[in-house]
Amino acid sequence: MLVLSILLLVPVAFCSISFLESREFSLVARGTNSDGSLPTYKNPNASIEDRVADLLPRMTLEEKVAQIIQGDIDGWMNTTDPLDNTLVFNQSGLEDMMSTKAGSIWGGYAMPYEKFVFALNVGQKYLMENTTLGIPAMFQSEGLHGFTNNGTIFPSPIGLAASFNPELLSSVANVIATEAEGLGLSQIFAPVLDMSRELRWGRVEENFGEDPFLTGEMGLAYVSGLQNGTRRNVTADGSGGIRKRMAATCKHFTAYGSPMAGLNTAPVVGSERDLRTIYLPAFQKACLESLAIMTAYSAYDSVPLVANKHILSDILRDEWQYPYWVTTDAGAVDLLISQHKTCDTRECAAKAVIENGLSGEMGGGSYTYLTLPDQVAARTVNESYIDETVKAMLRTKFTLGLFESPYPYSDYLSTIRTPESRQVLLQMEEEAIVLLENRDNVLPLSTDISSIALIGPQVNRVTFGDYVFFNASLNGITPLAGFQEFLSNRSSSTRINFAQGCELWSNDQSGFDEAVSAAQQSDVAIVMVGTWSLDQTLLWTPGTNATTGEHVDLSSLSLVGAQFPLVEAIVNTGKPTVVVFVSGKPVSEPWIQAHANAVIQQFYPGELGGFALPEIIFGAVNPSGKLPVSFPRSVGTTPDFYNYLNGMRPVDAGMITDNDTLVFGHQYVLNSPIPIWSFGHGLSYTTFNYTDLSLNPTSIGTSDNFNVTVTVHNTGLVDGKEVVQVYLSDVVSSVVTPVQRLVGFQKIDLPAGSSQTVSIEVVSSQLALWNLDNEWAVEPGVFTVTIGTSDETFSQATLTVTA
Repeated sequence: MLVLSILLLVPVAFCSISFLESREFSLVARGTNSDGSLPTYKNPNASIEDRVADLLPRMTLEEKVAQIIQGDIDGWMNTTDPLDNTLVFNQSGLEDMMSTKAGSIWGGYAMPYEKFVFALNVGQKYLMENTTLGIPAMFQSEGLHGFTNNGTIFPSPIGLAASFNPELLSSVANVIATEAEGLGLSQIFAPVLDMSRELRWGRVEENFGEDPFLTGEMGLAYVSGLQNGTRRNVTADGSGGIRKRMAATCKHFTAYGSPMAGLNTAPVVGSERDLRTIYLPAFQKACLESLAIMTAYSAYDSVPLVANKHILSDILRDEWQYPYWVTTDAGAVDLLISQHKTCDTRECAAKAVIENGLSGEMGGGSYTYLTLPDQVAARTVNESYIDETVKAMLRTKFTLGLFESPYPYSDYLSTIRTPESRQVLLQMEEEAIVLLENRDNVLPLSTDISSIALIGPQVNRVTFGDYVFFNASLNGITPLAGFQEFLSNRSSSTRINFAQGCELWSNDQSGFDEAVSAAQQSDVAIVMVGTWSLDQTLLWTPGTNATTGEHVDLSSLSLVGAQFPLVEAIVNTGKPTVVVFVSGKPVSEPWIQAHANAVIQQFYPGELGGFALPEIIFGAVNPSGKLPVSFPRSVGTTPDFYNYLNGMRPVDAGMITDNDTLVFGHQYVLNSPIPIWSFGHGLSYTTFNYTDLSLNPTSIGTSDNFNVTVTVHNTGLVDGKEVVQVYLSDVVSSVVTPVQRLVGFQKIDLPAGSSQTVSIEVVSSQLALWNLDNEWAVEPGVFTVTIGTSDETFSQATLTVTA
């Protein structure tokens, strides 16, 4: 009787307008219909919009607000010990969590799978069976380059992008989704689509590079690979046939990767034209069907992005018609008070974000959204903003089929670390490695070589990028072990002379003598140096050190500590020297480019990176990676992205010679703005020739597409993969445009002596500029179409656009 009395007060206590409207359900049984029929929201065959429209009026204001605040499984589980497997939970903590934070639940913890599945089953079972409406939660985790709770770890995204292989990346994302889905997760916080144009920023490794087109293509491949498919026990053609099995989360929306001074979360300065041409295109390409988007911490043009009406409402919701879930990043709403200084109260912050962004609030802060019910009651916030935000959450859940399939699968172990996923991993490791220099074809080495020296602080360690869990590196293989295994598998008698030489983080050169001796006793020296990151536990632990990762920003892009002197010492032995950069961003060491016999870039690898490296060095695999980001000569010559605006890069370079002679120039006085290696660069052990470039048609209207066709010949002696790259330049335009921009690419596999004709479509929108009227327009005129890399032309043709 007491419960009934409370429920009868619902219309007044909850102040929800929807409760005052005519309805087909009883207030004491809102999860059922008064006539006994099945509520539309429970009907898997009803359309998503009909299900949303049926469920929303049944919800109290408090239930709505709970849907848009992120909860955490630590509310009912002990998450402090990653090895603990005690299957118990806190009932009062569970009930408290689900009463206020029930729409999405953070589950990104390292714990035994049995305990993890137990935790998710407890949470979903409570929501499905012990709440009035039975709305399941989206359980969330990280998956930037692998499902973090002991899932398969792939190369960091900057390495994934170096493959220039969207189809392969889609397979990677499929593995991530498969491993997470079986454990009951339904949302992954990836991909990151920030532009790697500010290289001092610590999170360069999390991006797909400096180019909007490449980032959009790789982002779309990730989103599609992660989402496509249907969860078990869900009717594939239900809800109008719109089904996905996992929610991708495109982030950080938007412009987050270009903070002032390269400092994490710092404001981004830019115009509407910058926004439209640099930062938004990748999101528009990759994310319109992504089931979630995460906003950025920073401010753009002095407006915090979590409360940026122009970007989040005018563009994302109205112009792009994006219908799905949008969330802030952790603690981001509170930054309106503590960092941006645009609010002075939690109420102000919550109001600004819900009204301008129609987005939910992630945890990690003070949960400002808990003020929303009182603000609705006080009429300072209109409930309609909450309704629209809840609708977006419900659309995502219905698209996932969570109402029909909310639980983990009993056979979850069968979908984790399968032989098939291992094969995808190895192929990506191989295709992500970039051969930057190869003087006199010193590579590949023969397995008959008498001895090699493996030198440097990256040889006997597993260096993953950020967004992996504590001890994830235990699943990896070091390069030292990889070389030993590779040579053993080929019954090679090659002797390995290993010397670390120095630490990554120290100026101590006491190990140099041993390293020099190892090089002198070997036929070839392989020196492995670079940057390093840490797992998500150590990265945020006081007293630890790293040179890349979230909140780890640099003032120099040179090697840290004794690493460069070590390389110099080995090169000066006169032995052929191969330098391997293992890093999360470009390393600015032009001396190495000029003096090493060969240079290899291995962006932070995955678990099999230590094995893929000797495959490349010994020629078992032909390198095919291309740079997704340019390498500046120093931090002082940045920005050095290839698609700079016309007029930005005059060149009258000076230099300091090896004997310290000063050769003065003007741009720059003692350096050059030309990168060491530019976007799209990457060598092979074979040679390719391009012939018969043609455009079809050669003259188009402003709304027409055209095809670029070229024949590629493998003129070398070994099979190889090549990335055909198409660049476009606007000869004359009404506003200043980039000197060139990538508009198409395709990776092909060519046997030695063979050829293949490749045709790449360029759509009319890729010719558009953001004009003086603040509109997209394709202007009549002449365009130059180039086949090559960003700094090397293989073939060119002219396209004419008529009015």
